[in-house]
Amino acid sequence: MLVVETIAKIRRAYFGQRKSFRSFCRDLKVSRKVVRKVTRTGATEFQYQRTTQPLPKIGPWRAELDELLLSNERKPARDRLTLIRLFEELRGRGYDGGYDAVRRYARAWQAERGAATAEAFVPGEAYQFDWSHEVVVIGGVTTVIKVAHVRLYHSRMLFVRAYPRETQEMVFDAHDRAFAFFKGACTRGIYDGSVLNFVCEWHSG
Repeated sequence: MLVVETIAKIRRAYFGQRKSFRSFCRDLKVSRKVVRKVTRTGATEFQYQRTTQPLPKIGPWRAELDELLLSNERKPARDRLTLIRLFEELRGRGYDGGYDAVRRYARAWQAERGAATAEAFVPGEAYQFDWSHEVVVIGGVTTVIKVAHVRLYHSRMLFVRAYPRETQEMVFDAHDRAFAFFKGACTRGIYDGSVLNFVCEWHSG
């Protein structure tokens, strides 16, 4: 990136001192291409931006990382691995790159998947319900709580609420509160097996 001070020096040398391209390119250690860009525009900052992020380390491992990400996405929320765990799994297979490259790729992959999922549903068509368990400290005591997740498929809007345990009553309470938060209900819900067991037991009872 060219800083404002360097741009000012180039313009003073070119317009004020009338130096030759060669002399102030040598003095300021800039290329002729840069000088032309500065002297022919009124911009006060020039910054290089990559149009494509290179993936020298990830490249050969994209297929395996895609497989790990897809497999992880299909798991219930409470069983999904963190990106650190996925990185460690990839390292165990022989990947010798850094975590940041994996994190950037995974975030882009998730964003792309989210956009594709959103396009597959119309507004108000479907939501997904799932549980996760989280470890928290309440009153100085470490405890495990259950967290209900309700996500709209089209907008990806998320509602979460924590509960002391996972019961039918809390499943229904989470739905009531989520629909109130969303200001309406969808035409269908998508659940994993454990939540369906709650619903089936409730209907059979």
